[in-house]
Amino acid sequence: MAAARREFTEELGLPVPAGDLVELGSVRQSGGKVVSVWALRGDLDPARMVPGTFEMEWPRGSGRMQEFPEIDRVAWLDLPTAREKLVKGQREFLDRLVDRLLDRA
Repeated sequence: MAAARREFTEELGLPVPAGDLVELGSVRQSGGKVVSVWALRGDLDPARMVPGTFEMEWPRGSGRMQEFPEIDRVAWLDLPTAREKLVKGQREFLDRLVDRLLDRA
């Protein structure tokens, strides 16, 4: 959870909103990476995002380091659109979130 909070702040440039985190578990993606996700009810204005950056050699093998943004945009999406935009291996989290929200209704 600490890593998730840190990544949120690094990638969006915003503090994690106050509130209770809802654990959505972990999923192993096709490349073997394990992703763990938490949900949080909050009021986030995408226009306030200031993405963090990372540095990598580009073009590969050139010896030249370049800086790139962690993310290119933030937006609120309806569930069908979010499902299209997410990596296939992370769509399971949307299903888990919907299940949790329905359980609380």
